[in-house]
Amino acid sequence: MGVLKRFFNQTRKPEGMLGKLMLMMMNPGHAKLADWGMKLLEEVKPERIIELGCGGGRNAVALLKKYPGSHVTAVDYSLLSCEKARECAKDMIEAGHCIVEQGDVSSLHYPEEMFDLATAFETIYFWPGIEKCFGEVYRVLKPGGYFLICNESDGKDASGKKFEKIIEGMKCYEMEEIENTLKQVGFHVMTSIQEKKKPWIAILARKHDID
Repeated sequence: MGVLKRFFNQTRKPEGMLGKLMLMMMNPGHAKLADWGMKLLEEVKPERIIELGCGGGRNAVALLKKYPGSHVTAVDYSLLSCEKARECAKDMIEAGHCIVEQGDVSSLHYPEEMFDLATAFETIYFWPGIEKCFGEVYRVLKPGGYFLICNESDGKDASGKKFEKIIEGMKCYEMEEIENTLKQVGFHVMTSIQEKKKPWIAILARKHDID
């Protein structure tokens, strides 16, 4: 595997020096997408948030700035990502508003109905089976809780297809496939949008008030 391919594979699970370089790029690189997707949360007022696949931690901090009275649990599969996220969210952690933990979204170790909002920015591409993982998100959300998904790829764009071939285990999903899987595990899909000039997609789903 060439150096460039090894570097791009760090998007899945950053490790070592290449992983550190990737994490340096992730926070500014995903900021515009995340801020665009968070517009769907205007009516959402969460107290407890779980940020899944938190990467370098930028979006955990952005969520805390948006909801200053909330608490964010930031989770990532990569230990290196967790270290970077703790560095990024240091002030929030010290203030007691954030924790960063290593975890696997296919088997979250949190109790049922713990969170009001779950977010997933540029990460479901790498989840080991989205039906199982969406089921875990559903389990840890309170009745009426929200799940926001934001992807740079709509599953049809040339760039996304190219990176699927380069990055091991990557899968770019089309919006309809994401929506159908959300519905299969019990979510109600509230809003789905695509950016006019880019293949960005954002989907906001909600857990039913009464299961």
